[in-house]
Formats: sequence, C-alpha cells, structure tokens
Amino acid sequence: MAKTSSIARQAKRVRLVAKYAAIRKELKEKGDYAGLQKLPRNSSPSRLHSRCSVTGRPRSYMRKFGISRIAFREMALDGKIPGITKASW
Repeated sequence: MAKTSSIARQAKRVRLVAKYAAIRKELKEKGDYAGLQKLPRNSSPSRLHSRCSVTGRPRSYMRKFGISRIAFREMALDGKIPGITKASW
C-alpha cells in the first residue's frame, strides 16, 4: 500500500490538470509561453503518473485494468475480474 500522502498528492495533480486544461489549451494556441509559465507547475498533464486504483502502487501499472500487477493477480485468482483465468497446460 502506497503512502497516503503520495496518493493525495496525485489526486491534487489530477484536479489541477482538469481545472487548468482549458486555460492551458487557450494559451498554447495563442503561443503565450510566458502565460503558460505562470500557471501552477502541477497543472501540467506530463506531471501525472498512473497509479493503481486499489493500492496506489506507482509501478507495474496495467492500463487496461487500471490496477497494478499484484492487485490484478489477487483479483484474478479470486474471480473478481470477468473473463480472466489462470493459464494451465
């Protein structure tokens, strides 16, 4: 489980990106790079990092499911992800 502060910081970044998206797009179209620099640093979409929605783990994130490989394995073995079965041959 990730630190609560890390998860909260990421959630704050997500809110800031959504809040300033329209302003950022408008400034980019105008070419006003000085105005872009005055926006909060965390409002840039490139500062976002994918995290597991269950544990908050930042590494080994699976985009298709939105969770980490560890949470994916546990949920798949419990039968909580439809259509996923353990391979056996």
